[in-house]
Formats: sequence, structure tokens, C-alpha cells
Amino acid sequence: MNRIIAIIGLGYVGLPLAAAFLNKGYSVIGIDLDEQKLESLRKGKSYISDVPDEVVKRAVEQERLTPSSDFSAIKPAESVIICVPTPITKEHVPDLSYLIDAAERLRVHLRAGQLVTLESSTYPGTTKEVLMPLLEKSGLSTGKDLFIGFSPERVDPGNEAFPLTAIPKVVSGVTEECALRTEQLYKSVFGKVIKVSSTDTAEMTKLLENTFRFVNISFINEFAVLCDKLNINVWEVVEAASSKPFGYTAFYPGPGIGGHCIPVDPHYLQWKTQQIGVTSSFIELSSRINRGMPAYVLSRIKEALGQKSMKGLRVFIMGVTFKKNVADIRGSSSIELIRLLAKEGAEVLYYDPYIEKLDIQGTMLKATQASNSEFRRADCVVIATDHRELPLERVLKHSRLVFDTRNATAGMPPGRAKVIILGGGRTGTA
Repeated sequence: MNRIIAIIGLGYVGLPLAAAFLNKGYSVIGIDLDEQKLESLRKGKSYISDVPDEVVKRAVEQERLTPSSDFSAIKPAESVIICVPTPITKEHVPDLSYLIDAAERLRVHLRAGQLVTLESSTYPGTTKEVLMPLLEKSGLSTGKDLFIGFSPERVDPGNEAFPLTAIPKVVSGVTEECALRTEQLYKSVFGKVIKVSSTDTAEMTKLLENTFRFVNISFINEFAVLCDKLNINVWEVVEAASSKPFGYTAFYPGPGIGGHCIPVDPHYLQWKTQQIGVTSSFIELSSRINRGMPAYVLSRIKEALGQKSMKGLRVFIMGVTFKKNVADIRGSSSIELIRLLAKEGAEVLYYDPYIEKLDIQGTMLKATQASNSEFRRADCVVIATDHRELPLERVLKHSRLVFDTRNATAGMPPGRAKVIILGGGRTGTA
């Protein structure tokens, strides 16, 4: 077997996947149009926290990792894996422009016998209705001299309990031969591979996984608002409910949903079903609830400060990534909260050990040092993302008001701070 693969898109999905194949002895041709990423890789530096520098450095030195922006470099590869972004537009409809561009560039350089698999999250039908026709412009015929599969990515940044290759891989293909070749490829790297009947089924599997989380996180966020109004601590309720050994899965509230997949994938499903005249009330309602969470946090901060407006007040945001312990701001609700605060005239500062600067609608913010003096100067400190590096004891000791959206300070001595916890009831304390 040819042990060379090409990966198109070296972001949060593509680079960890490249590392997984490298660790199994493959040579990887990495294609990306971002020259900064390519230059970093050529220097042996990783820009993804889940991929150590030494993995990249060793592979580059051994000439087993070839970063390039030239799609013609894929010619020696037995398989090509597409891991490009699939965002949504402002109108919440699928944006497949990255995929279409990648396919158009790729088809010119395809050769007979190659396998092309798509990992980008998308709606059912994309592989057969969008990708396959574009690739067949090469003159190759699917199932005969071109093989096309789909395997949804399941990357969970920062999850130390489930490394990438330990997560079962769902695969399928446009034809049975395509499916078998896709299965064979991923079995060489992943511990468990699950072959399903069609690419539509594989695409729908990913949408179910993320829509399940989307709806349940939305529900627990709404439940937290209800608990606030009923003066009940939602975190205590969730902990108690979690003692049931069946029929319950714990989800936790926060200032909104972030990341690339969970806020996006349900809209792909919604768009697809609307094409056949069907809609999902759950997705519509969940989207509305989550879009409203940053505004709800703002209203609670105002209430805690006894203010109708934030004009002239100083707010220090702790953590701006969408998830703790990762350097990923995609879809972060913290950024929307900062935008709302700034719109009301607040002076907003932030600290995040992973993010040095933020672009908030054209205004560049630089991270502020998490110093005791900054905590004392702030009218309110907001714990928006509970990174392990946050100096919570000092925050509580030196701040006047702490609004904790993650229950990160529960059980800690409050120091001089008044602590309000999202979903902690009207008093908000743990």
C-alpha cells in the first residue's frame, strides 16, 4: 500500500488528523492556502495545542510532512482528505465556498485510483450532489477510477480523555468499493471504524451528534434562567440529577454556545429539511435561546451593579475562547458579550492565557495582565471561560463584583468579592 496521503485544510481538524497519520508511519502532504500556517509548519512549529511541536518538527526533518499551497503536490498520494471550513452565512444558510474551491483546485490534479474523502461537517447529500460532480469534471468516473467517501470529523479540542484516534470513526462511500477503500484507509489509523450504508447517513450522523448537544445545551441555558427566577441553584440541581444512573445526561449552562460545529451544524440540517418543506421547531427555538444568552448575562451584570446602563463602567472579562483550555475563539459567546458591553459604553478589558489579541468588529483589543490592581479597578469581573490558568483566588480576593458564568468559583472563599453565579438563583451565590 502507498503510505502517502494528502490533507487539504490544516486547521483544527486537518492538522490533528495529519499528526495521527504521521504517528502511524504515513507521509503527509499538507495543503493550505494560509502561508502563515505553512511557514510555521516548515519551521517545525504547531499552532494547534493538541499537536505537539515535536511531532511537526520530527516529521518535517524526516521529510514525511510536506506543507504546500500547491494542489499539484497531491499527485503521489493514494488518498486525499478534505478538511476545509463549512461555515454558515449571516442568513444561517450553508456556505460551501471553501469546499467548492478546494474541489475545483483538486480535480485538475487527480489521477486514476485515488481516494478522496470529505471530513467537513455538512448537510446530507453534499458528497454525492456537490463534491462528486466537481471531481468528475476531471474525466474520472466514481467507483471505477475515482473513489469518493465521507467520514465526519469528531475532533474535540483539548479533550485529554479522548484523543483523536481513540474516537470511533464513522465512514461510508458513494459506491460499495468507495466505502471499502475509505474503511481500509481509516482502519490503518483509528482504533474502531464503523461503516454505514451511505454517505448521506454518515453526513446525517454528524448532524445528529451536534444537534443533540445544541438542543440540550440550549435547554440547560433556559433552565438556568428559570432557576435564577425561582431562586434555585441550577448547578446543584444538575449535580443531584446526575446521580441517576440511567435516563439522564448532564449538560451545563454558560454564556452561550461556541465553537465551529455545534452552533453551525444544526443550521445545515435546518436548511436541508427546508428544501423538502419541513422545519425543526427545536432547532429554531434552541438557536433563539442561545443567541440571547450573552444579552441575558449582560442584564444580570446590570442588575448586580444596580445600573440601567453600562456607560463608563469597567468590565474585566476572564477567558474569551469558546471552551476552556483551548486557543479557539470560533463562535465564542464571550466575544458577543464584549461587543454588547462595548455597545453600551462600557470599558472592556480581557485576560486569556491563550489569546493575545481580539478583533471586535474592527477594533483591536490586546489582552490585559491578570493583576490584582486590574481586579480592584474593575466594576465587575466576568468569568466567561474557566481556563485552568485563571487566578481565581486572586480574582475573589481583590474584586468587588464577580459574575461567574461557569460555576468556577463554587465552594471557594469569596474574599471581598460579591459573587454572582449564572443560574445560581436571584442572589446568585453558590
